[in-house]
Amino acid sequence: MGSIASLNSSFDLNFGGETNDQVFIGRQPIVDSQQKIIGYELLFRSNAEENNAQISDDFSAGAQVLINTLSNMGAGWLLGDKNAFLNVNTEMLNSEFMELLPAQRIVLEIQGEITASPELLKRMQALKVMGFSFALHHQQSTPENVDLIKLATYIKVDLLKVPQEQLEALAATLKQHEIKIIAEKVETLAEFKRCKEFKFDYFQGYYFAHPEILAAKVINPSHALVLDILNKVRANEDIAEIERGFKRDVALSFKLLRYINSVGFGLSCEIQSIRHALSILGYQQLYRWLTLLIVTTNENSTPSALMKTAITRGRLTELLGQDLIDRSERDNLFIVGIFSLLDAMLEMPMDKVLEKLTLPENIADALLSREGIYGPFLCLAEACEGADIQRINELATSLAIDPNTVNEAHMKALAWVEDLGI
Repeated sequence: MGSIASLNSSFDLNFGGETNDQVFIGRQPIVDSQQKIIGYELLFRSNAEENNAQISDDFSAGAQVLINTLSNMGAGWLLGDKNAFLNVNTEMLNSEFMELLPAQRIVLEIQGEITASPELLKRMQALKVMGFSFALHHQQSTPENVDLIKLATYIKVDLLKVPQEQLEALAATLKQHEIKIIAEKVETLAEFKRCKEFKFDYFQGYYFAHPEILAAKVINPSHALVLDILNKVRANEDIAEIERGFKRDVALSFKLLRYINSVGFGLSCEIQSIRHALSILGYQQLYRWLTLLIVTTNENSTPSALMKTAITRGRLTELLGQDLIDRSERDNLFIVGIFSLLDAMLEMPMDKVLEKLTLPENIADALLSREGIYGPFLCLAEACEGADIQRINELATSLAIDPNTVNEAHMKALAWVEDLGI
């Protein structure tokens, strides 16, 4: 089972109000070689004291919540158009929960020691007919389990359990089964590159939350989004609608504030928000700047998993503080959230990133040290992503925010980003 890293989204759901137990669900992305999200591993936590999932108990509780949620809200807000990888043991494979899940979207990731018994093969074949897919772990890919491997779509390789010098040979052996290989617990850029070299198909792990700091690189906004905003500016649409477009792309917001805060622009006042920047820039100047940006934007660029996390974090930070921060400053919460991953995106330390921007002191304090008026809200958003239940409760208490409010904000943030189609 992959470790929960900062790219995770986690939230707790409680239906009916008849129990004091809360079920927490962690969501960790699985990406392709271009870091485009292809699915999420969902991890269940049945109590706040344990961060290690107990497969049987946690799946029973979590699956019931998942079924209720998907029935009431649909899978879009949680999964978008991606697949869900669920950890199950052989006992859970025979559970009645299986028939209630949306089979076409579910990959059953089988845990523990297994043998290709006639009973297990029969059950897996029946589930596959329903539309379920399967993922095994490389330790399970023994010659005795060849019939199980034939039923699986994916095999996961835990990089912490395979010596580096054996990785290439293992990948080549697994490729003989014509199965997709997922490298999990990818923690460094070197590991990511090595696995790509050895023809791994997909990747999961801590690296995608905190890329190694190398040298500064350029990030470009979505070509289609810039065109969309350009058309809105040309049509003189309301500034609130244009602002919403900027909130969909971290790179675009970053470039706007960097441009308008540049010395050459000659402003005597500090830009406080995206809307403030748009108001000062004006439609004509904004149109000229976007036109120039179109020329330098990659038409085929797609948002990475990191970009999606940043946008979700921005929205979540904004929602967490909406009842405690003055309305005029709420946009700063969004900026704090999305810019908190610029060091990872640009692969340079945050203090160097901030040298390129002139931001209010409160925003800089939050980004550099998680302090100031906005810092606690950013910390709470990060705790939600990391499924750090104890930290969530501590921060929510310190901010006088009810845990259910935190939960609701997280669900809204996830749904908002999925609705954007990112």
